[in-house]
This record gives sequence, structure tokens and C-alpha cells, in this order.
Amino acid sequence: MPEEIGDLLPDEPLPVRLMNTVWAGRHRVHDDLATVDGLRLWFERTGLPGAEQLEPADLAALRRLRDAVRRIAAHVTGDDRPGASAGADDLDAALATVNAEAAACMPALVLDADGRPVLRWHAGGREADRARAELALEAARLLGGAEADLLRACHGPGCVLYFRKDHPRRGWCSAGCGNRARVARHYDRHRRHR
Repeated sequence: MPEEIGDLLPDEPLPVRLMNTVWAGRHRVHDDLATVDGLRLWFERTGLPGAEQLEPADLAALRRLRDAVRRIAAHVTGDDRPGASAGADDLDAALATVNAEAAACMPALVLDADGRPVLRWHAGGREADRARAELALEAARLLGGAEADLLRACHGPGCVLYFRKDHPRRGWCSAGCGNRARVARHYDRHRRHR
């Protein structure tokens, strides 16, 4: 994996892409949301509006949301990897964080540029706030809906990513993790037989 800010697994739902802003490189765990510039770049790469409005408070709020979504995902997937946080106290706090952000996502009927009524979420306010609220709502739908059964923690060696199991044979977030897992199993089998 590249050791720079990226958008890992770009075909995954946006909440999974948010969770995957924490990823493992060769020598350490990386955080794409370590700086406001990193947050802006992630907004741009994912097509979220309001990148130019982002400031330190937005970074802190989105990191809180990301960490909460990861804690809930750890609970949903039974993730026992080091660093996965599925404790009861953490889970309650995570649910409260996602719910508070999603609650800001209020439907409103507004007129578009052509004067036609359209349904918008969280009308008014900053685009960045609306994007965060909509992301929280999408995360709540993913983690609490029918698709929650498809969410998986990748158990490739050293991997910390999540993915949606969109094919019955998919067992890892990427082919690279699958290859590393097969090599590790092969090595373990041969080491035991010596």
C-alpha cells in the first residue's frame, strides 16, 4: 500500500472509506486524517463538498465520527484485531457520537436553481457540516441495516481495514491481503513440519 494520503478501496461505501483512513503500512499505522490538509484531500478524493471550508474543528469532529464508526464496526464484525475497540463503554459513546452527528441531518424541502422543489438533507449551514452529518447518517444505515451482515474486518497480516463482502468468496479487503494471508499460512504449515 502506498505510504501517503490515499483513498483505499475506493469502491467501498463512503462510511467504510472513512474507517479506512486509518491503515497499516510496512512500518507503522497511518492516519489520512492527521492534518486539516489531509482532511481536505480526503474530501476532494471522495467527492464530498466543502473541502475549502475545512478547519481544525472539522478535523476533530470527523476524526471523532471516524473513530466512533470504527468502534461500532468492530462490534458488528466481532473484530478482535489489536486496536479494535469493542468494549461496552466505548460502544455506548460511539453510538452517541454517530447518533448526534446523524441527528443534524434533517430533511428539508427547498427550491433548486430552476425553482423546482427538491429534498435536501441538513439544509443551510456549511457544506462541510452537511457532508459530515450525511456521512454519519450513511454510516448509521450501513451499521444498523441489512448491509451490516456484509461488513468485515480484514484479517490479512497486519491489516486494519474494513470492507463490504460483496462476493461470496471474498475473504480480505484486497488481493494483496489475501496473498499475504496465504503465504503466512503456508509458512506456518511448513514451519510446524520441520
